[in-house]
Amino acid sequence: MSGNPDSPPIPVGPNLRSAAKRRPNLAGGASPRIAARLNFIAPEGRRQAITNPSVAPPGLDDLRSFGTGGCRPRLKSVATPWLMQSRRSFLQQAACGFGWLAMTALAADAARAETRTIKGPLAPKQPHFKMKAKRAIFLFMEGGPSQLDTFDWKPELARAGGRYLASVFPFKQRGESGLWISDAFPQLAQHADELCLLNGMTTNNAGHQQAVLAMHTGSENLVRPSLGAWVGYGLGSMAEDLPGFVTVNPISHLGGAQNYGSAFLPATFQGTRLGTGQRGVPHIANRHLSDGDQRRQLAFVQKLNRRALANEPNQLELEGLIQTYELAYQMQSSVPETLDLSREPAHIRDLYGLDDSATQNFGSQCLMARRLMEKGVRFIQLTSTGWDHHNNIRESLGGRALSVDRPIAGLLADLKQKGMLDETLVIWGGEFGRQPREDNPGGRGHANRGYTMWLAGGGVKRGFRYGATDELGEQAVEGRLGTHDLHATLLHLLGLDHEQLTFRHAGRDFRLTDVAGKVAKEIIA
Repeated sequence: MSGNPDSPPIPVGPNLRSAAKRRPNLAGGASPRIAARLNFIAPEGRRQAITNPSVAPPGLDDLRSFGTGGCRPRLKSVATPWLMQSRRSFLQQAACGFGWLAMTALAADAARAETRTIKGPLAPKQPHFKMKAKRAIFLFMEGGPSQLDTFDWKPELARAGGRYLASVFPFKQRGESGLWISDAFPQLAQHADELCLLNGMTTNNAGHQQAVLAMHTGSENLVRPSLGAWVGYGLGSMAEDLPGFVTVNPISHLGGAQNYGSAFLPATFQGTRLGTGQRGVPHIANRHLSDGDQRRQLAFVQKLNRRALANEPNQLELEGLIQTYELAYQMQSSVPETLDLSREPAHIRDLYGLDDSATQNFGSQCLMARRLMEKGVRFIQLTSTGWDHHNNIRESLGGRALSVDRPIAGLLADLKQKGMLDETLVIWGGEFGRQPREDNPGGRGHANRGYTMWLAGGGVKRGFRYGATDELGEQAVEGRLGTHDLHATLLHLLGLDHEQLTFRHAGRDFRLTDVAGKVAKEIIA
């Protein structure tokens, strides 16, 4: 959020203004909570506190009770929704410049009762058992890429006749493993021995919206926490100055923010949206205050928060609020540095295809992901759109594959040479696949009964094929994996038992996999 320099620096609500008129000398004898609020009315005290942190705000070290006579206002801790709104207005009007992402977390029901069961939500947590992967990156291909033209070779399609459409790209066996991969991905094919193909994927719905939501949240229709939010809730964050869950260029449709939201989980665990190029994080920089002034201003606000927490320790959600403010401040320097891809040497930029217009966008995402992972970000999602190929699949699929082939191959090579691939789970796929029959001229319709995703790194078997569709690719017949099965397996690789990873909400224990899900142990190395 950027502030408005023409607005009053500190808004004062009518209740506070009237209280000040009634009892102008309360600040010196008020409780910490009352004094904290009234202090916003005392310009001189406020200015001293901001410019000189050694000067305590008026009244903060005085009496814990508010007089003995008259009406005693029942003012709760600074974490109440009313005062949270005042604080947000204060920060906005004073132009603290923390960025919209942290303020979003503050606005998203920070005072939920459920958060009281979580102390220090961003702190790293012990997994249920030894993890195979410490972090995960999801390469989401929105629209449903055709498995029949990429990773699931069906030679019978060429002989089937009728409306059956043979693969528009030739297939070859790749690497020592001999996995069948088409010419749509010539550079990725060079890493065939790192891939674990899941050729028996299924999902319950062939509509984009339902399938996308199911892939990201485990539910086709209901608002549920996203996969990345569950991972953050289960494991915490490894990053000191960056969020634990980041999504780069997410889609704004087909569920939009639900695909990286936290739903009823504490807002701390929702994904932080980043962009490529100059977009990055909107309004992350502070254009109005020096770093020193901003640091002193933040210290003042945090001091009030910590005093409120000491007075009412049962409001443990306030600790998450404190962490959010601090993280937002730190991100002003950490995010621009992380997103500055010019810091990388020329050969790395070339590896990701940053100097080629066809690969620059997704290449930037992949290189950002590697830099974010090095900083400790736990879960990262990248998005490539435009894989819904109902017409002329040779050109349309070919163009989309070209845009991601070199960047993904570069990412795998880079992670491997840095020794990070063994501890990084790479996930590739869309919400469903494509039918073997021709849809519109040269295109394919949606297919949810059998399609392909692949995994790499992070504890999966390499150069391995699991599951299969029938000879024409119409439905999975071996190694079937539904969405809940996939999620259960991904959590398992990250050291989390999907049946134990629960959150109490509305009188029931919720989990990512609902009441289903089976770990595909056959793919685990």
